[in-house]
Amino acid sequence: MSNLFLFGIMFCGGMAVAVQPSINARLAEKTGIVESACISFAVGTLALLIVSLAAGRGSLRGVLGASWWELTGGFLGALFVTLMILVVPRLGTAAAMAATISAQLIAGIALDHFGVLGIYQAPLDFKRFLGVALLLTGSGLILRR
Repeated sequence: MSNLFLFGIMFCGGMAVAVQPSINARLAEKTGIVESACISFAVGTLALLIVSLAAGRGSLRGVLGASWWELTGGFLGALFVTLMILVVPRLGTAAAMAATISAQLIAGIALDHFGVLGIYQAPLDFKRFLGVALLLTGSGLILRR
């Protein structure tokens, strides 16, 4: 797959992530914050179970060999979804996404710089630092009303 294609599908994924908190916040008006997050994850789990059974190439039994920390992704995802449901009605989608994207970029740069968890390693350089600084500046402007 080309880098442009991969960028394009992540761009689409980013658009979906921007819409999801507002949908979940509307559901929370009817069900509650934690309940909305639970429903969101249940629907997502069902969808992924169907896809994995129909088209998956791995094995769900592989979870038996996973380390405890490799299972924390679901917890972190649940925490993120719950926090977004809490924050979006109070700050708005753009401000919540600005904070999220800024934090993701900072964490991503740190992970890349140190090659944490054996993933791609790319040292922090001036261009990456400037990118973070500009994004934080933009986030600050979005948060201001």
